Amino acid sequence: MNTSFAKLPEPPYYAVIFSSQRNAEDDAGYGAAADRMLELAAQQPGYLGAESTRGADGFGITVSYWASEAAILAWKHHAEHAAIRAHGRKHWYDHFELRVAKVERAYGKPIPRPVA
Repeated sequence: MNTSFAKLPEPPYYAVIFSSQRNAEDDAGYGAAADRMLELAAQQPGYLGAESTRGADGFGITVSYWASEAAILAWKHHAEHAAIRAHGRKHWYDHFELRVAKVERAYGKPIPRPVA
């Protein structure tokens, strides 16, 4: 099984989609902060999981999943998250977009491939 996929309940739930273009500033600090944010988010009530990827060009997408809009707002207002978010906007990103969506349907499964 691929551990890159979040293990999620049946919908409905919410997805917070964070798309960003990283600059080349402070890669080590960024990596540590990203790890901390995932660790901290996982401790929040209503957090369901996350999926994240970043290309060599610095463009990345992180989708975090939440049980409710109230849980998303609580995360947004979490003090440490707010401080890191402000730092990131000033130092680590050239551009970002954030979108919140309600997931009504979800499906998928691993596709078995023959072993060569």
